[in-house]
Amino acid sequence: MDVSVVLGFLVAVFLVSIVPGPDMLFIVANAAAGGRRTGVVAAAGMSTGLAVHSVAAALGLGALIQAAPQVLNGVRIAGAAFLLYLAYLTWRASREEFGAPEDAPVLPRRTLRRTYVMATLTNLANPKVILFYLAFVPQFITTGSGSWPVTLQFLVLGAVFILVGFPVDASAALLAGTLTEKFFRAGSRLRRRLERVTAAIFAGLAARLAIDIH
Repeated sequence: MDVSVVLGFLVAVFLVSIVPGPDMLFIVANAAAGGRRTGVVAAAGMSTGLAVHSVAAALGLGALIQAAPQVLNGVRIAGAAFLLYLAYLTWRASREEFGAPEDAPVLPRRTLRRTYVMATLTNLANPKVILFYLAFVPQFITTGSGSWPVTLQFLVLGAVFILVGFPVDASAALLAGTLTEKFFRAGSRLRRRLERVTAAIFAGLAARLAIDIH
């Protein structure tokens, strides 16, 4: 796997991870209800869900692409369409008001173990995470002579996804412990800008997928 591909994936994942989404809202809500430790545990649960998605994609979709490389074109077509849809949703969200933390679900206090399990299941049960993962990661998969096995590429990129995403989510949890209201109100303008950048990234990735189809 080319180092430039991994670095490009790392940058893209970081930009995507810093934009508040459903997973981050869940983490922030837990941090606000149970404190910093609870929020970090929720972030760990979300990362565990991503790890499961990574392994499932590597063993299933990866093996299929290895056996029939043309399948990757079908995945790219579907991925391009979904990324364009995400670009539209993200851009539209950037034009809407984002309220204070009371907009996040109010959660009762629960044990750290239960918080971890609930966060993992929340991530696993979210079909958008599955679709996003299958749309986003395959564009960084390379085939042909000299390429790593597709299954291994999925696992490596999945690990990068988690290594980048978890610190971002954990940082949000730590901030939410004491600065939740201030962070969301003062960061509204920044959030809009980040979402617009992310929408542009989604659209650009969709264009790249379309160009790579052959």
